[in-house]
Amino acid sequence: MVCIESKKLGSSYPCFIIAEAGVNHNGDVSLAKRLIDEASNSGADAVKFQIFNAGNIVTINAEKAGYQKKSESQSSTQYEMLKKLELTNKEFRILSDYAKEKGLVFLATPFDVESIDFLDEIGVSAFKISSGEINNNTLLKYVAHKQKPIILSTGMSTLCDVENALRVIEGEGNLDIILLHCVSDYPAEVKDVNLRAMDTLRHAFGYLVGYSDHSIGITIPIAAVSLGACIIEKHFTLDKNLPGPDHKASLEPDELKMMIKGIREIEIAMGTGIKKPSQSEIENKKAIRRSIVAAKDIPEHTIITSELVTTKRPGTGISAENLPMVIGTRTRRHIKKDEILAWTDVIDTNHAGE
Repeated sequence: MVCIESKKLGSSYPCFIIAEAGVNHNGDVSLAKRLIDEASNSGADAVKFQIFNAGNIVTINAEKAGYQKKSESQSSTQYEMLKKLELTNKEFRILSDYAKEKGLVFLATPFDVESIDFLDEIGVSAFKISSGEINNNTLLKYVAHKQKPIILSTGMSTLCDVENALRVIEGEGNLDIILLHCVSDYPAEVKDVNLRAMDTLRHAFGYLVGYSDHSIGITIPIAAVSLGACIIEKHFTLDKNLPGPDHKASLEPDELKMMIKGIREIEIAMGTGIKKPSQSEIENKKAIRRSIVAAKDIPEHTIITSELVTTKRPGTGISAENLPMVIGTRTRRHIKKDEILAWTDVIDTNHAGE
């Protein structure tokens, strides 16, 4: 079990749902606050942003990723694109306070040590590390030293990559780790999702496992919960048509609500695993199961043969499974056609004298 503020994470607890605002605020703090509003309205547990200084994470002339070129045409380089998406520490402090007012856990993915220190200063309860930083040992060691839970995305990674990252984090004595299976493509194609990799991560390393989803729609994250994901992280936006790199692969508010509703329904539907009739089934059983009934009028003191009885609904008399036990008994009374038999209506001729 891992705790993030008052939320307990683990197989026995509800899935922790992170509404990933990311950079979908487009560098506008008022838009970021509206995203927090929608995350709160959706029923999410947390809202998450990304905090960085563009100059610390990308060279000035670095090309944009393929998906960024398709979805963001206003900038020529990664640096130019990311620079427009920065928010100041002051603005993030405002967003952190606002998220708490809305009843949300505030999270942000840091991309440099300065951002880690700032998040620690404002009391962030856990650190999310992006897939792109899984081999950044300096960053991993620094964040692990803060001794707060770490949510580690594993997109683009092999088991060896994950093992190396865990070795760095564990080396700082930090064992509060949750691994997120992830496919680092935007959007991720269904054929690439490979949800069974969650089981592989769980069995290989023994840590809690969740899923960071970049697929289109809400089906796959809901399925991930049925496979044991203790965290679901999903990008959302106010409008998929807004300019920016991540909007098109994000959910709009109504879709986010639907996803969370679906996850909560799946959690209820998973049940205890004990195979037994529900209370509603017990009531329905009387109407739907069969009883032994008279196929024709049967006089008193008649030996019952297979031609004299059949099975029909409702299941309020002798159960159909006991038909072989009824054959050969003798009636105590006259039984009319279609009348349901009770054990008091027959005498066991084999044990009549006992």
